[in-house]
Amino acid sequence: MFVDQPGQILALIRSGQVIEIGGPASTSSQHGRPRHYSPTQLVLGFVAIYLIWGSTYLGIRYAVETIPPLLMMGARHFIAGILVFRWARWKGAPAPQLKQWRWAAIAGALLFLGGHGILAWAEQKVPSGLAALLCATLPLWTVLQARVDATEPRLGMKAWAGILLGFGGVALLIGPDALRHRSDLMATAGVLSSALLWTLGTSYTRRVQLPSSKVLSAAMQMICGGMLLLLTGLMCGEAGRIRLQELTARSVFSLAYLIVFGSVVAFTVYTWLVSVSSPSMVSTYAYVNPVIAVFLGWALAGEALGVRTLLATAVIVAGVILVSTRRRRVAGVEDRRPSSFQEAREFAAD
Repeated sequence: MFVDQPGQILALIRSGQVIEIGGPASTSSQHGRPRHYSPTQLVLGFVAIYLIWGSTYLGIRYAVETIPPLLMMGARHFIAGILVFRWARWKGAPAPQLKQWRWAAIAGALLFLGGHGILAWAEQKVPSGLAALLCATLPLWTVLQARVDATEPRLGMKAWAGILLGFGGVALLIGPDALRHRSDLMATAGVLSSALLWTLGTSYTRRVQLPSSKVLSAAMQMICGGMLLLLTGLMCGEAGRIRLQELTARSVFSLAYLIVFGSVVAFTVYTWLVSVSSPSMVSTYAYVNPVIAVFLGWALAGEALGVRTLLATAVIVAGVILVSTRRRRVAGVEDRRPSSFQEAREFAAD
């Protein structure tokens, strides 16, 4: 329902030697010779991250229909984190230090308890396509955060144009109707704040010394964030809201899909793509996924797709493209690489 030909995607993962995010642009075989991948394998990889990450918003919406949001998201990230952690250790990643677990817990609180927890809560009221478009502002928040913490001291005209265009699209998307419905407005603000919290969490991970293995580091953050989500859900009384006889197959299947495909398979494929494809190609997921999410919400969930939504989608995506393709200025040096890739490297556990 959410992904086409999962067997081919799993075969693609098994065929590649997955290395750490940010590794060299090509991988080598066991005999030291460069390993070449066919266009079909690369296309399947991009189709996987486009469809899977584009469908996670609809998956969340279906999952929270009968599963409380914090417990649902907590189970997703805790289980996925354990699986990825064991895989990373089996691949030879060194055991993390105790202080690194403490840093991972803080990052997990921002990224998963704050970012994904609020998103899951908001999707009880906000359509999945609208949530995806609001979360597409992530690169815009990232640029503003880089300006605030001086990692990017000066923003060019292209960056400011993208920021204004992107948030203008958000205003167009929300429209005046939301102002008349307080609950809808709060949920919309919640989705925007989840993107901001993800940005703050990402900024924090750059300031602490997490394990050099990005795979292991992401797994630790998922484990800690999942535990915090589960604890918070229990403290909020969500356990009492679970009625086993009311759980639908759609919600249970969606949760399993989010764990296996949304967190484990897509993360693995993304890591592989970073090692074998160009940064500009990998960064395209940032503006393709929202379009996929809007289409799936309309096609599978009957979500409204009016002229205003289509126009807002085009405006937001245009703003994200402008920001993502800006020339980044760091300490007086112009970095011509696509900046969205540099930022997206931190979002692989989405």
